[in-house]
Amino acid sequence: MAVAAVENPLRTGMRLERTPEPCAMVIFGASGDLTRRKLMPALYHLVQERLLPPGFSVVGFSRTDMSDDQFRDAMRNAVAEFGADQRVDGEAWAHFAEGLFYLSAHPGHPEEYKRLANVLERVDRQRGTGGNRLFYLAVPPSSIESIVNNLQQSGLARSQQGWQRIIVEKPFGHDLDSARELNASISQVFNEDQIYRIDHYLGKETVQNLLVFRFANGIFEPVWNRRYVESIQVTAAETVGVEDRAGYFEETGELRDMIQNHLLQVLALTAMEPPATVRAEEVRLEKVKLLRALRPLSDDEIRSCTVRGQYGPGWVEGKKVIGYREEPGVDPNSTTETYAAVKLFIENWRWAGVPIYLRAGKRLARHVTEVAIQFKPAPLLLFNDQPVDQMRPNLLLVRIQPDEGISLRFTAKLPGPAIQTRSVHMDFRYASSFGVPSASAYERLLLDCMLGDPTLFAHRDGVEAAWSFITPILKQWAAEPPRDFPNYAAGSWGPEQAEKLIHGCGPWRRP
Repeated sequence: MAVAAVENPLRTGMRLERTPEPCAMVIFGASGDLTRRKLMPALYHLVQERLLPPGFSVVGFSRTDMSDDQFRDAMRNAVAEFGADQRVDGEAWAHFAEGLFYLSAHPGHPEEYKRLANVLERVDRQRGTGGNRLFYLAVPPSSIESIVNNLQQSGLARSQQGWQRIIVEKPFGHDLDSARELNASISQVFNEDQIYRIDHYLGKETVQNLLVFRFANGIFEPVWNRRYVESIQVTAAETVGVEDRAGYFEETGELRDMIQNHLLQVLALTAMEPPATVRAEEVRLEKVKLLRALRPLSDDEIRSCTVRGQYGPGWVEGKKVIGYREEPGVDPNSTTETYAAVKLFIENWRWAGVPIYLRAGKRLARHVTEVAIQFKPAPLLLFNDQPVDQMRPNLLLVRIQPDEGISLRFTAKLPGPAIQTRSVHMDFRYASSFGVPSASAYERLLLDCMLGDPTLFAHRDGVEAAWSFITPILKQWAAEPPRDFPNYAAGSWGPEQAEKLIHGCGPWRRP
């Protein structure tokens, strides 16, 4: 006798609880790489998982000339190429494609927004989206202010029916002054609770798990402080070069591109105080307080506590690669950094005196993002006759990508009659422990925005606090251009000077 499959009621309940209201998502820059590579595969997977409501619709807004059907075909190809399993289910896609529409228009022309309003009104009638609108700005920063102003003048930014929210991609400015200007410009049109500044690192499963790991387990929080922690390393290493982003990267550099947003946001979740509740406003408040507690670096400290580098020719994963200055679109005399490392301190009671090291770089030896928390050694080394490399300090490692998981290093006795010790690892991996792949960061963040949950999005005050710390470094670096670029070979772990930065706290981790 066949037994009907019964769905887990807890999972069903979670699905129902996490399903947003029907809405229309307007993607400015819908013909660009971000839409093809990230947004559309994420939305399609949410549809497959039944996490989006019937009637959910997408309106692509871009200058490229396309019809609705051509847009649907292009997006199907994008899902097939960049989706998680690179397979497109015919029935699921047909259902999803019914809600895909396209408007060929210039985002800087106010009259085009009347056409957009007409499309959205038609979508409301036909798809039941009820005036709920999510505006996604997948455009260069220079276009943001114009789009926001046109949304206001057309009346699309505010409506008596439904909700309106806006997602802004990084970079959020290029220094403190520009970030303040950008925030002020957007805030004249949208309230802070309508603005979602997206940082895809915060959507990664392991980053989210930092909150649960810290505050749902009673054994870790008591030692999560200066009494027991020796140092913290946050690493974002990439094996790729600048690829086709030379135009953007030449004006940005690694410090702006990775450390100002991604790594400081990860650090905030790692080191912040426990929030009063897990509501978005409480979590974001603690993150802002942590970023405001970063000790500003003096001019002399910037010289001694920061390192920048640029990759030259080398070998990556067995292949010979060119240096940064030989990359297409890069100035042959460029002084843009492709590696940045910073030593910083947090001035509060929990972390006072604990050195924290952030590093990010391109064309490094491995592709890995992780948080490494090294604990202080035992106060009395009873086994100090053991080889040094077998008596390493306890280390808690949070692997953000790839192979998401958490690992704890501790010392254990080797089997046998003699007392011999060895460092061992207690390892947790998402893929093997739960048997399902982690959802993409964009899936989680897009869904959260539709649900009105800003927990994992950057707050205005947090963005400005991060820039307050980073901007003096940028100014000092601009005033004192490097003379030794390129100063590390592609496929290495960065410039030799970075080893001096971390001297006294052990070497940089070599994952």
